[in-house]
Amino acid sequence: MAVSARSLAAVEDGVTLPQFRMLIVLSTRGATKLVALAELLQVAPSTAMRMVDRLITAGLAVREVNPESRRETLLTLTEEGRRTVAGVVARRRAAIASIVERLDPAHRAALVEALAAFNEAGGEPAVPVPEEGQAETLGWGETGLARDL
Repeated sequence: MAVSARSLAAVEDGVTLPQFRMLIVLSTRGATKLVALAELLQVAPSTAMRMVDRLITAGLAVREVNPESRRETLLTLTEEGRRTVAGVVARRRAAIASIVERLDPAHRAALVEALAAFNEAGGEPAVPVPEEGQAETLGWGETGLARDL
């Protein structure tokens, strides 16, 4: 949590952690209906609407008419919203990479194995555990993290 909080610090005045979660959902799913967004975030639609209103006011998201059903609106990120997500994710990846690099190889391998088990228990898609010295395939090397944890 501390790494996430520090990586969000640069935009902290404009975006709360729950709002950032919404930005992440919009960045990964693309245009999304409010009800679906509320379900994904496990909040009431009225709460999601207030969060969306704040993100729109901040210039990070917009409402658009659904081209398939003119009665519906979709929520999408603005270019500034995409830059905000990319910046926070980059800072978080760098912070996590710095921490992981300080681990000795045995602990690093154990961490990768534990995270793979955690993902499996949480119903996430399986990620192969790399061979000894091959942790880079999961993004633990210089190339950055493979997932946005």
